[in-house]
Amino acid sequence: MSRASINLGIVLLTALAGFSAPAVADPGLLPLVSVSSNPAGGQTYTLSLQILLVMTALTLLPALLMLTTSFTRFVIVLALLRQAMGTAQTPSNQVLLGISLFLTLFVMGPVFDQIYEQSVAPYMAEQIEAGEAFERGQIPLREFMLRQTRESDLSLFAEMAGESATIAGPVPLRVLIPAFVTSELKTAFQIGFVMFIPFLIIDLVVASVLMSMGMMMLSPVIISFPFKLMLFVLADGWNLVMGMLANSFVT
Repeated sequence: MSRASINLGIVLLTALAGFSAPAVADPGLLPLVSVSSNPAGGQTYTLSLQILLVMTALTLLPALLMLTTSFTRFVIVLALLRQAMGTAQTPSNQVLLGISLFLTLFVMGPVFDQIYEQSVAPYMAEQIEAGEAFERGQIPLREFMLRQTRESDLSLFAEMAGESATIAGPVPLRVLIPAFVTSELKTAFQIGFVMFIPFLIIDLVVASVLMSMGMMMLSPVIISFPFKLMLFVLADGWNLVMGMLANSFVT
């Protein structure tokens, strides 16, 4: 069981304990969980309830990281590159995930800075409420996803959801997120296809040479593998791949 699940369970048990013993509680103390209206017309939540909501949101953090940022494109392209080179499990999955994660932090850095300045910092300074902070935090992330989403994908999910959403207009997250993920998958496979071509050409050339020499029992993969590595190293492949991935996002 993860630490987030344990913490969430402790908060829930504490909340239940607060609800089950109203007669013992000091009437002068604030209840554990309460929602009150503020003069501005919004709602204010107690700290315990805010902690409960935050811990619940943390369980969705891995899914949000993968499906609302550039992480999906990075990890798919790097996995396809490894397959095109024929290096089996080198680099390992952990290395690919680590590279994808830090590339994501690099690309999403300006977006995260905007979220912190517009949402997190004012909320921690108690200048805005939790609901307003959540609404402000959506804006930079929503703008990033809209820039990467194809109009056709957005129209597809908007039609299925019964919404009239366009790139220029307001788009609900339940429509935007699946449309963004679909666009990222399409883009990642397109980039992977382009990267496959030079390695495929090497395989075809090596296979043709071996057949012409009558060495049909020798696996072409054994001969083509060092040539693929040499081509990738001489072309400074990692530099090209990382730069291409970082520059593939519309700013």
